[in-house]
Amino acid sequence: MLGEYRIEGRRASEIAASVERAIGAGELQPGEVLPPLRELAVYLEVNPNTVASAYRTLRDRGVIETAGRRGSRVRPRPANTAREALRVDVPAGVRDASDGNPDPTLLPPLERALAEAAARSVRRPVLYGTPTVDEDLAAFARSALAADGVTEGPVAITSGSLDALERVLTVHLRPGDTVAVEDPGWGSLLDLIPALGLRPAPVGVDDEGPLPEELAHALHGGARAVVVTDRAQNPTGAAVSRARADRLRALLADHPDVLLIEDDHGHGIVDLPLHPLSGVTDRWALVRSTAKAYGPDLRLAVLTGDPETVDRVRGRQLLGPGWVSHLLQDTVLHLWRTSAVDPTAVAGAYGRRRDALIRALGERGVPARGRSGMNVWVPVPDETGAVARLLHSGWAVAPGARFRLNSPPGIRITVSGLADEDIVPVADAVMAATGAGESRRYE
Repeated sequence: MLGEYRIEGRRASEIAASVERAIGAGELQPGEVLPPLRELAVYLEVNPNTVASAYRTLRDRGVIETAGRRGSRVRPRPANTAREALRVDVPAGVRDASDGNPDPTLLPPLERALAEAAARSVRRPVLYGTPTVDEDLAAFARSALAADGVTEGPVAITSGSLDALERVLTVHLRPGDTVAVEDPGWGSLLDLIPALGLRPAPVGVDDEGPLPEELAHALHGGARAVVVTDRAQNPTGAAVSRARADRLRALLADHPDVLLIEDDHGHGIVDLPLHPLSGVTDRWALVRSTAKAYGPDLRLAVLTGDPETVDRVRGRQLLGPGWVSHLLQDTVLHLWRTSAVDPTAVAGAYGRRRDALIRALGERGVPARGRSGMNVWVPVPDETGAVARLLHSGWAVAPGARFRLNSPPGIRITVSGLADEDIVPVADAVMAATGAGESRRYE
């Protein structure tokens, strides 16, 4: 049964755990078919309902999928095989352009902000029963969101963007529901969706955001939720334009029951205006993270949305961590009030590197994308080969498989750590790794 691996267990939880262990150890491969329910029940000498319960648990966890008469099989990318496992190990002497981190030199110093937060804590200790969201932070955030055209709504604070996305999805959706997601898109979100037992519906992306025709297809196919990155889309750098926002809002207006989630993690590092979609559906949320502008370790994101969504998120949060530390909230408030980051200057620094790399690649016959943010997306014919050859040339880039569902192969290059003198060597290495130079020579 399944080659040399034997599924074990007498209870549903034991059977499910046995399958998950095998997948985690590589003994069950993605796409491998599991035994028919009744056959496995006979083999384990248990009731078929016990196996059915185990398979249902595995489906809800995003580990397996059921394809009707074709049976159950391990998902192409099981939830317990994170996309982060596809990252490149960077040997000594190799430059890392794969990690997606911001440039540390563009992050603000935190000493004064943390000291001010500590002093405020002494003056006004935060104890049980204190409101979970600092009133001053909520007011400041609400004012900034209103200035960007975001629909009026209450504010919650979460531990980063992914925490917010998970909380919003879980308070509205159930296992088996479909979520329309950008493809290519953020690898952590593409991991999260099957881990919650949800089904991703890929939507293609160009420089202006999700493609309306593909979003329409996902919505007509029954998608219960849509996740859109407003700016600095990871990995392509797309930013939703005004014209694209108008088209997407018109589409969503015909589906008022769909949950709309917008991710504005690019706030503070882009100078392109926000064109929000919020308010066009009955249930919506917009997340604004501090990770890219102030550093990934400052785990805080502002979440706004319709009252029901925010109230559900707050209520569930109280049953878990309770609240995000007010020391962090006060630190972020200080940074916002003092304009610790100049978005124009930061966006300009990233933009000069992005534009220079895209231009250099274009001169070498290598198409690339990157309208905003800190990443450049390069379509390649052979993703694995390109990554390996670049590593051999002294450059580590992120394999596109971390970010793709159905979209063609590619690589992501993070420009945060690139200096002016790095642009030409990187472009030359990419040209050689993708064979673009050879194809041009024979034109």
